Amino acid sequence: MPDARDIDYTDGDTALRGLLLPAAVTDAGAVLLVHDAFGLGGFSLEVAFRLQAEGHTVFAVDMWGDRRTPAPDEISGLIGAMVGDRAAWTRRISAGYAAALAQPEIDGSRLAALGYCFGGATVLELARSGAALRAAVTVHAGLDLLDPTAPWAPPATGRVLVCAGAEDPMSTPTQWRALRENLDRAGIDWELDLYGGAVHAFTNPALADSPRPETAAYHPKAARRSWASTLDLLGEVLGA
Repeated sequence: MPDARDIDYTDGDTALRGLLLPAAVTDAGAVLLVHDAFGLGGFSLEVAFRLQAEGHTVFAVDMWGDRRTPAPDEISGLIGAMVGDRAAWTRRISAGYAAALAQPEIDGSRLAALGYCFGGATVLELARSGAALRAAVTVHAGLDLLDPTAPWAPPATGRVLVCAGAEDPMSTPTQWRALRENLDRAGIDWELDLYGGAVHAFTNPALADSPRPETAAYHPKAARRSWASTLDLLGEVLGA
């Protein structure tokens, strides 16, 4: 594989450091990857390298700055600051989107976005802002972070795939319906995959022995199925 490289960019006064993983072939489609609440490390980096191995160029954004990987007790404050200022939230992910488009390995006409947990909600915010994406894929997104009344810009994003645990307290039936209605109003082609028995963060093996299994826990079957659905859609819209 070609060498990975750090990409420094900014959002106002905040220094951000993304990671570019070029594909082995020069004409590959690209994936904008948005990390979960724990930042661009560990689990999110594993996903990035798996996507590269599948034949995609990957640009992994940094939402917290300086590639910070916050401690658990810092996360609610970081997410709360984003949700409390949606314009700042959109500006932060838009900075990552612009940094991705500036890379010579990335063809902006063949770009999809993928996010997990907080990153899944962030991907939906990017798509809602009117970003030109072939597809937006969310896996156990925090749908509770979204404003169900916020209008979508004209649908530059072609497809939306939502992979959700049927028992996820951060992604409830009321929230699925609100998102579905919003996507319908925007004229976006959407798919909702629900996994029985799965709660939040079901793809993360670090939660195999979760201290709060009713809230967040690894679910191997849901993890496999959501990965297969993600690769299927990315292959359809980007090629491999």
